[in-house]
Amino acid sequence: MPGVACTIVVPHGNSVEKNAAMRALGVTLIEHGDDFQAAREHASSLAPRRGAHMVPSFHPALISGVSTYWWEFFKAVPQLDVVYVPIGLGSGVCAAIAAKLALNHPARIVGVVSTLATTYADSLAAGRVVEAPVSTLLADGMAVRVADADALAVLTQHLDHIVQVSDAEVAQAMRDLFTDTHNVAEGAGAASFAAAMQERAHLKGQVVGTTLCGGNVDAGVFAQVIS
Repeated sequence: MPGVACTIVVPHGNSVEKNAAMRALGVTLIEHGDDFQAAREHASSLAPRRGAHMVPSFHPALISGVSTYWWEFFKAVPQLDVVYVPIGLGSGVCAAIAAKLALNHPARIVGVVSTLATTYADSLAAGRVVEAPVSTLLADGMAVRVADADALAVLTQHLDHIVQVSDAEVAQAMRDLFTDTHNVAEGAGAASFAAAMQERAHLKGQVVGTTLCGGNVDAGVFAQVIS
């Protein structure tokens, strides 16, 4: 049976190794724009012209799928007091909120953004979507220029607070995770640990959860970080 043709749009500067892996799976990969938002807008305009079905990066079905691992996390650690969650476009953090609410779990959800990609921090402060420039070189999974309005509505109601982490803090978190656990974390994947470390003085005596939600970091970049 023939497979379904798939086109994926990524920004220029996306992980070289991740791009190669996607091409190896048979997708048509298009590099467009300098950040996630530009690639997203290009994909949205390309889909109707090609008669393709657009699969957005933020969607209720995606949240439902991601929430299954949050369900397992919260069930495994019923005594959890607080969990730090990186925010890209919002699927991961909204999934955490969905699982928390479904289980009536008492844990506080803390969102994490890059200091160099602040659309969600700025939007939450303003009460509306605020576009913000993106310049992070390491936390590319959080490099979103325009917050999603639906995600923002959820976060406004259920997020405890936001922590902003620098690329330097993310790099240190990547080093710490590798040194202490021998797990490879991409920038966004280490951001929640970086946020917890930033707030560690206030976390004494609490049960704290962080995510390691991706290892898509090129070998050369990771070598530079851990050295």
